[in-house]
Amino acid sequence: MQGMAPMNPQAPAATAGTTADTPSAPVSGTAVSINNFAFVPATLTVHRGDSVTWTNHDEEPHTIAANDGSFHSPGMDANATYTYTFTNAGNYDYICSIHPFMHGSVVVTP
Repeated sequence: MQGMAPMNPQAPAATAGTTADTPSAPVSGTAVSINNFAFVPATLTVHRGDSVTWTNHDEEPHTIAANDGSFHSPGMDANATYTYTFTNAGNYDYICSIHPFMHGSVVVTP
C-alpha cells in the first residue's frame, strides 16, 4: 500500500548492537532505583558533596557496598532507601553484597 511506509525507517539501526553487556552512559541526578535485580541507572554522575539515594523497588532485600569499602548499606527491604554523601571526587564502583552480579558506579566530579 502506498503511503504506508514507516515514519522513520532508520530507527531500528539506532539501537542495533546494543546489548545487556554494553556499559550505560553516565546519568546525572542523585537517585538510583533498584529494579529487577539491577541498579538504574547503572552509572550515575554527581558533584562532590552530593548525596545519592538508592531505593529498593524489588521484593528481595539488597545492599549497596562500595568495592573500595568506603560505604556499605544495611540490608534494605522492599521500598527501603539508603543515602550516602560523596565528599571526594572519583569513581565509586559498588555491588549488592547479597547479589554480587548486581553492579553500579557513581562518578563524582569536583
